[in-house]
Amino acid sequence: MMKDLVWKNRSYRRFYEDVPIDCPTLRGLVDLARLSASAANKQPLRYMLSYTKEKNALIFPTLAWAAYLTDWRGPSAGERPSAYIVVLADTGVSTNFNWDAGICSQSILLGAVEQGLGGCIIASVNKPNLKKALDIPDQYEIVFVLALGKPKEEVVIEPVPSNGDIKYWRDTDETHHVPKRSLEDLIIG
Repeated sequence: MMKDLVWKNRSYRRFYEDVPIDCPTLRGLVDLARLSASAANKQPLRYMLSYTKEKNALIFPTLAWAAYLTDWRGPSAGERPSAYIVVLADTGVSTNFNWDAGICSQSILLGAVEQGLGGCIIASVNKPNLKKALDIPDQYEIVFVLALGKPKEEVVIEPVPSNGDIKYWRDTDETHHVPKRSLEDLIIG
């Protein structure tokens, strides 16, 4: 069961924007993060939820999408996320939050997949603009933005080719291909 969730948990970048995600669903996903491990149990992460068109419109222009797809500027209208979770670090609690952010974001995305949703962890964020747009207090540092929605694209995992190129790419049908190293390449000794 867990392997199925991990297998389906891809970095989706195109969504059925008209399929809403409500506040209780987002709160349930954050609750999974709340229950996740935290370094020294400090629990420094906070979450800003967005599920309205108005708030989503403030977030979207601050994000950069899919660096390897140099001719693609991100999802077009109608294919944008229907919700976001802005992952924040309360620097008054701890400035050591990177492990927590990864663990909690993965918990949220696995929970989303379990509900037939998908998402993408976006670290390429214009943080000053987003902070201003959402009026985020100075004690909070933006870590990631999790884009969420019902996936509108197929993502295929395939072996890394013999030339070692790990860059993801899209074919003419817009199928997103993601090369993954083999298990044998990862285990040493």
